[in-house]
Amino acid sequence: MNLEWFDRVTGELQDSLNSICEKYDENGSMLIERGAKHPRIDFFTESGEEDRDYFCTLFFDPHNEEFYIHSVDPEFGQVSKVVLEDIEDIVDAVHESFHEFMEEDFDEVEVFDEDEDALYAGEDEVFYEELNVSWETPEVTAYYKEDEAEVTYQFGITQDTGEGVIRRTNRIFTEDDDMIKDETVLSFGKEEAGTLIAMVASHMDAIEPIEYLE
Repeated sequence: MNLEWFDRVTGELQDSLNSICEKYDENGSMLIERGAKHPRIDFFTESGEEDRDYFCTLFFDPHNEEFYIHSVDPEFGQVSKVVLEDIEDIVDAVHESFHEFMEEDFDEVEVFDEDEDALYAGEDEVFYEELNVSWETPEVTAYYKEDEAEVTYQFGITQDTGEGVIRRTNRIFTEDDDMIKDETVLSFGKEEAGTLIAMVASHMDAIEPIEYLE
């Protein structure tokens, strides 16, 4: 496969981004994955020694020798391919994604294990009543291994604000037949939903199987 154009662009891209935005120069980083079928460049910020928050993925189609990104329609959630003709278009797309990411404020709330001091007196349903969540789906099992672990997801809408809510429940079964349960709640607006879908879709190949629970 011909990667000449890919190598030329990646060679110039970091300097171009740093020179266009001081804030990106201070916070933004990129990682080149040259060995994939469609080589890509992942852009991210680092919030800790090992914590990376990805905000954009730039793909390269070696057959057509073109760069592209995935774009999501915030109203309908449809993913489309946007071809970037030259390095100026690439820099503009990454720069715009960076500032959109920096301005986002995801509201993530964790509910602690039942044996610990939990939020809202340790009663999950009281917590969700406080949020006034109307659950639109039942708990959907995403992962299950008998007598070991189970992960479920549930989608709801807050009645007060109309935000979407994703509840992830992780249940681990011990050798003593006890169950350790923890829940994570992510709330988001309609405009954020498209960004979430695009981020997951762009990094499916990099996500490890859920066997880590073992």
